[in-house]
Amino acid sequence: MELSSYDLKNFFKTVADMMEEEKDYLCELDRKIGDGDHGVTMSIGWQAVNEILDADLKDEEDCGKISVAVGKTFLSAVGSSVGPLYATGLMKGAKSGKKKNVMNELDLVEYWVAFARGIKERGQAEVGEKTMVDTLEPFANTLEAKYEETQKFFESFEHAVRDAEKGMKSTKDIISKKGRSSRLGDRSIGAQDPGATSAFMILSAFQKFAENRSTQVS
Repeated sequence: MELSSYDLKNFFKTVADMMEEEKDYLCELDRKIGDGDHGVTMSIGWQAVNEILDADLKDEEDCGKISVAVGKTFLSAVGSSVGPLYATGLMKGAKSGKKKNVMNELDLVEYWVAFARGIKERGQAEVGEKTMVDTLEPFANTLEAKYEETQKFFESFEHAVRDAEKGMKSTKDIISKKGRSSRLGDRSIGAQDPGATSAFMILSAFQKFAENRSTQVS
């Protein structure tokens, strides 16, 4: 499995389209425990990204520079707390694609592990606090361990996404301890965290994108 700079840009376009489609669902989740605008926020951020992919980044072939630019654009477009989190994740991940126009399997594993851990570090959240870290931490741990054990990218990523989904679903049973939703206390139980959900959507989208890309190549 290899991913070119062209593929990376196409993946980010896929995320932008997906966030537009899932905007209402994410807002619906957020209305139960927050401001009800998570879907709109993600849509605004990713539509801004979509615009630079066909403009400033049209001829860019450095995977690292592409990811950094996407992170900075998302941050500029999004004023809420999710902006710095995704910007950090994308910039941390960018290091594994620095000065490369093609990323190999190890680069991609390092990219996504750094992405997930960068967000955790920036948000200073732990598993069990009803945040996107409940999705991202098990994902990163599984991806890293499974790839080290098997050296098989797709198998490792599939396991990691499965654990990310379990983490996302676990947020329904957690009392919120971070952000505005923490004021709800016990009333936050029963609602799935919108941030954990959108993070899962991005990871799942990459799994599908990479598998489709692999099928086209072979």
